[in-house]
Amino acid sequence: MSLQQEVMTALKEAMKAKNQTALTALRAVKSAILLAKTESGAGDELTEEQELKLLQKQVKQRKDSAALYVEQGREDLAAPELAEAEVISKFLPEALSEEEIEKVVVAVIDQVGAEGMKDMGKVMGIVSKQLAGQADGKTISNIVRAKLS
Repeated sequence: MSLQQEVMTALKEAMKAKNQTALTALRAVKSAILLAKTESGAGDELTEEQELKLLQKQVKQRKDSAALYVEQGREDLAAPELAEAEVISKFLPEALSEEEIEKVVVAVIDQVGAEGMKDMGKVMGIVSKQLAGQADGKTISNIVRAKLS
């Protein structure tokens, strides 16, 4: 089942359950999918990689917004953002632990023969592709930086 079909099914369930938080989050995902499909050069269907990036972007936006609200002392506004991020996260693959990410990073460093920070871009590119949807870029970057320095 495609992401759009999964979102539509979840949207219907949220409507039946009168879950406003889930409705808001799922409508945003549905809108983002439709926008991505109508962009110039996009085909009728999104690839799995495009879907993962789209979902990660939606989750990141909500977490960033929540962080700003907390920073400004508005926990009342941060809570719904985090709840929406949680709803969207259910469509992403299971996130890897830092130890699992570290194993992949070490393997790629050995494979590429990276010897220092000058090779960070090479390593980041390969690791990011391998762990698409399973780890965020910031975590990967921190681990790569620690291993290469």
